[in-house]
Parts: sequence; C-alpha cells; structure tokens
Amino acid sequence: MKKILFYLAFIIILVITMPVVFTNKFKTEEVASNEIADEKFDYGKYSNIKLLHEQTGEIETLSLDEYLYGVVASEMPATFELEALKAQAVAARTYTIYQIKNGSKHEDCDLCDSSLHCQAWISKENRMARWEENSREEFWNKIVKAVNDTKGKIILYDNQPINALFHSNSGGSTELSLNVWGGDFPYFQVVETSGEEAYTSYNSEVKITKDELVTIMLEKYSNFQIDFTKEDCIKIIENTDSGRVKKMQIGNIEISGVDARNLFNLKSAKFNFEITENEIKFSVLGYGHGVGLSQCGSDVLAKQGKTYEEILKYYYKDVEISE
Repeated sequence: MKKILFYLAFIIILVITMPVVFTNKFKTEEVASNEIADEKFDYGKYSNIKLLHEQTGEIETLSLDEYLYGVVASEMPATFELEALKAQAVAARTYTIYQIKNGSKHEDCDLCDSSLHCQAWISKENRMARWEENSREEFWNKIVKAVNDTKGKIILYDNQPINALFHSNSGGSTELSLNVWGGDFPYFQVVETSGEEAYTSYNSEVKITKDELVTIMLEKYSNFQIDFTKEDCIKIIENTDSGRVKKMQIGNIEISGVDARNLFNLKSAKFNFEITENEIKFSVLGYGHGVGLSQCGSDVLAKQGKTYEEILKYYYKDVEISE
C-alpha cells in the first residue's frame, strides 16, 4: 500500500512540474532566438550606406554591396587576379563598417567618395565608360563576383572589425601605422612582399628646383633658411624599420618623412634624394602610406595561388575572417 501511495505521489508531482520544465525550455529557446534576431537587426544598420558625392554635395543611399561594387571598381584594377579583388572587397567592407561603427567623418552621411577622406568610389556608368568597350561587361562582372563571393565577410581582431587600411604598392614592405598617424594597431606590422617591382606604381621620381623647395618650405615654415653650399643642407636623420624616412633635416627645419611626402607631392615616404646644381631629385619606392594591405602585393600573392583569406591574414596579423 505504501508503495502504491509513493508512486501516486510521484506521478502527481511529475504531472505538475512537466509543464513548468517545458515552458522554461521554450522560454530559453525564445530568448536565444531573440538574441540572434537582435544581433541580425544590429548588423542591419550597415546594410545601407549614405554616400556623399564630394563634387556635387549630393547624398545617395546605396545598399552595402552596391556601394562596394563602386569602391572595388575604383580602388583596384579589374585586371588583377580575382582573389586579390576578393581581398580588396573584404578589406573595403571591413573599413566601411569600422568607420561607421567608430563615428563617421561627415555629419549627414556615412562616408564620401573621395580617397582623401574615406574610400574612392565610382558609379558603374562612369567606370564602364573608362574601360575598353570589349572588356566592360567582363570587368564589371568580375568585380561583382568578388564582392558577392565574399558577401558578409569582414576582418576581426579581438572580435572587433579592424581599421582595414590599404594602399597601392608598398615598395617592397609595409609600414606601421604608428609611423604614419601615431595610432598603434597591433594587426599592422612590417610585411615584405617581393614582386611588386613588376608594377608601374613601384617606383617614381620627382624633381624640384632649389627655388621651388625654398618657396614650398617658406609657405609652411616662415623661419625657414637653407644654405645650399653646405653638403648636409638636406639630410635623412632616421629611417623606419620598413625603410621609409622617419625624420629628415631641410636647412634649419626638421620634418617627418610623411610631411616631406605631402610637401613635395611624393607617392611614398620611402625615398632617397640627390642634390644637383639646380635641383633636388627624389627617387621614390611604393605608392601610398604603406599601412595594411598592398594592392599590388595582393595581386602578386594571388598569382602565386594564395586565397583571399590567406592574402588578408598575410597583411593583417592575428586576425580572423568572419561572417
């Protein structure tokens, strides 16, 4: 009799508690589902981009992928390998999200179409018009494929989107962001890339007269003086680990290599110079600030059979490629 009463009590308790258990289970699943929904909704704020057209002042709203078609088309030659274009697409997508997430440089829009402030961008119509007629469809479809095949992919460091900077040609080795803007990002390291010398952007030359140099310097430094009869009137004081000029002396003024690049319209801060009777000749390696992904270097690696993920992890250290 006692056993029967025990089993009856057990069955009654089970009947009472089972709905609670299952209700809690469903509630837990519902909370998890809502969290996923919230996460997707949060990502949705990047699905449309407000783009400022610098020349006209017009603000246009584009889907993220449509915006990226124009960025990749403007930033990287369509003749480059598909895996290089994919690497560019992921870098551009990550850069876009990083800029929006960390505060736009513009008041009423997310980004502009100028490479001086954000990323370069070009419309499909304008890009197609600049290509040879027999290549237009092929090139545009290649760019669309690069963006679509990497849809949703971004670069993360410590589970956060990185500031995915890129440039045309590193001149053989990339640079630390610390030596350009002062910001120290651990995923930017000095990385060597052989093969970039095959591209026209690898080296360049700038010549200015001594009078032009004086005029340029005086525009920025009113106390500037220089005696060209002295052998060391212009000298490089220090180079970075990547071979770029860190500090140099021009007359009585000490400036950074980045300042020299901007002042004398050099393509890179990786340069040497020669003083002749009437002019100063700068011999320059690379094109751009040198931080992050090298576009020409990406094409070199793609030609060697590297995938876009391998290319990205080569230029951005200790990162993950994530949906």
